[in-house]
Amino acid sequence: MEQQNDLQKRLLLALALSFAVFVAFDILMPKTATNLEQNQTTQPKQQQSATTPKIVKSESVAKAPVPAQASSTTSTSTVKSLTTIKSNKFIYEIDELGRIAQLTMLEKKYEYKGEPLKVLDSKKVKPLEIRFSDAKLNDEAHKVPYTTSTANLDLNSGSGKIVLTQKLSSTTVTKEITFYKDGHYDININLSTPKDYFIMPGERPNADHTRYMVVKGVMIKAKDTPLKIIEDGDAEEALTIHNVEFASSFDRYFTSILYNFKTPLTVYTQVTKDEDALLFVEGKSNMSLNGYLGPKEYKVLEALNPKLTDAIEYGLVTMISKPMFKILAWINDLIGNWGWAIIIFTILVKLLLFPLSYKGLMSMQKLKDLAPQMKEIKERYAKDPQKMNMKMMEMYKKHGANPMGGCLPMILQIPIFFGIYRVLLNSVELQGAPWMLWIQDLSQKDPYFILPILMGISMWYQQKLTPNSMTDPMQQKVFQFLPVVMTLFFLTFPAGLVLYWLVNNIFTIAQQLVINKAYAKQKSAKAEIKK
Repeated sequence: MEQQNDLQKRLLLALALSFAVFVAFDILMPKTATNLEQNQTTQPKQQQSATTPKIVKSESVAKAPVPAQASSTTSTSTVKSLTTIKSNKFIYEIDELGRIAQLTMLEKKYEYKGEPLKVLDSKKVKPLEIRFSDAKLNDEAHKVPYTTSTANLDLNSGSGKIVLTQKLSSTTVTKEITFYKDGHYDININLSTPKDYFIMPGERPNADHTRYMVVKGVMIKAKDTPLKIIEDGDAEEALTIHNVEFASSFDRYFTSILYNFKTPLTVYTQVTKDEDALLFVEGKSNMSLNGYLGPKEYKVLEALNPKLTDAIEYGLVTMISKPMFKILAWINDLIGNWGWAIIIFTILVKLLLFPLSYKGLMSMQKLKDLAPQMKEIKERYAKDPQKMNMKMMEMYKKHGANPMGGCLPMILQIPIFFGIYRVLLNSVELQGAPWMLWIQDLSQKDPYFILPILMGISMWYQQKLTPNSMTDPMQQKVFQFLPVVMTLFFLTFPAGLVLYWLVNNIFTIAQQLVINKAYAKQKSAKAEIKK
């Protein structure tokens, strides 16, 4: 019972500190991918290099792709460009090995160091690379160049088609690809003579150069099963996964996806020496599938197929973050500004929780008035905890105080904060999104640290107004320094996240002022009745 006396304050402290714990958990704790049950076959882990992965296929070793040094160690700069595909938002470059060698984003919001963003790492495996099971044929395939039907393609009219052809000694490979200006493509692959091969979405994009801890790696969605996510550095075993609807290599904002919702795919993963995972989609002599390479924009993926929105991943709180993003996006569509959308969303949450907050904070006011009596009971019955708790309960009942009354609204705020944290950190829509004045990118830190400082001041003032029944001097000192600690912690975090916390504090202060006034009237009325 003694611990309940200041439980509300401890929960408020926990709410502030839990953010730091959440981030630390993301950094330090290993992630365990969700099992795919009957749709996957576990294969033994083998030592391989990042550039020469092998698949150990449990069903047929003969079908496994073999190492292909030229395909992954040859950088984009040493392989000639074959076709350039342009839209007003991006440029694709197709190289002589029939791969998407580079994606260059033309929009200003994606610029990196003042230059258009290059999404793909030139030293990594590229999208649409083909690996054969036959070692000799595979080696030949990474030496013989493709030919193309056109050297330049303009997508501003909507779409365009290229035909890539590679004549090998035992088969001819034809890739017929239709590109669209939204970043997706349809691909038909034909082999004149059947051969066992695999097509790859490539290694994950390398477009995130921030310090934020976000999930990067591969994702597989099999039919009627949960998503399987394997983070870079966490891959432990090679897998065979059947009935796959889409397979994605992704980083914070960008993804390379191969998908087919009509004819499920069979996908293999392989562990590299860095414990990353590579994806291999099993091919057929005549095969049609779809792909997407670009930013993980919700509206674009939803327009292609609503299931592709699962490729936008928010970590452990995805189930909370997804509906939050939809609400924020809906508000943004109405007012056209993500910053004001964050503010309106925060206000809506505070209004929704206000009835609970009102009861809880009124209870805390009563506990504050009862603090001297609580202290007296603790001292009097220090050697008899059972009697002390009984006396405490009698006192609470007499004065209508509830030591747990302020807990629920605080507990509810914790998952809400985690959810909004992930939305603001992972949603590409916020990249380059301005609010007003000096905040021109809500995904980046406040350049002048104004929002974090205001957040710290508001947190300090909120503490001043909030009833305090703490009796432990150490807890009081920690609580006093909390605004300073949180201000320093938030200095480098996205401005959108700090804006959310600042507005939350401001409206909490407003709520507290209203409740303080209501409680003062209530006390005054009771005093008049007693007289």
